[in-house]
Amino acid sequence: MIEVRKFDTLGKADHGWLKANFHFSFAQYFDQRRMHWGALRVWNDDIIAARSGFPPHGHENMEIITYVRKGAITHKDSLGNEGRTEAGDVQVMSAGTGIQHAEYNVDDEETHSFQLWIVPDRQGHKPSWGTKTFPKDARSGKFDVLASGREGDADALRIQADARVLGATIAAGETVEYDLGGRKGYLVPATGKLEIDGEVADARDGVAIADLDTLRVKALEDSEVVLVDTK
Repeated sequence: MIEVRKFDTLGKADHGWLKANFHFSFAQYFDQRRMHWGALRVWNDDIIAARSGFPPHGHENMEIITYVRKGAITHKDSLGNEGRTEAGDVQVMSAGTGIQHAEYNVDDEETHSFQLWIVPDRQGHKPSWGTKTFPKDARSGKFDVLASGREGDADALRIQADARVLGATIAAGETVEYDLGGRKGYLVPATGKLEIDGEVADARDGVAIADLDTLRVKALEDSEVVLVDTK
């Protein structure tokens, strides 16, 4: 099963400093058909204006992954962590028993990001935060694991869920495969245009995938892709 969710059909919110697009029900946007995909609860496509951002606020019992597509995001939290995540890189915040954080675009250009929330396998774990640089050439022509709760993914940022967040850059005409093994997948091209089993997805469309053993992604244009593999 493959369902392409066109960008124009996503939920929308415009707060001036923040333009948000919701792949799943979030805040004031509600669609009973788009509540979650497996353990993936939130996929927000955000554009944050220069010199603005999210003031301090709290989360608990959620794995929050931010993939920066353009610009950078600066993080500060109640655990004393501070850091900057730039385009192509990833940060993970495991909210656990509770954490307060702020995220700002401190630069003079817009920040474009995907923010994903994944429901953890259990509640009450110790909160944490981390960020990591993932050079795009390291994942050229293949899916590279960016964040994972699986054993064996030692190079990925750790999350408290049976899930993976993966990234790939795929040249036009190239096909990349991933062993999904019948689990759920949710894929979004950050840039470019893709074909998956005859279905075409443009940049920022969502692709919900189920009951598929091997995922085959063909790039119709040079593309940057983010994929979540979840139970």
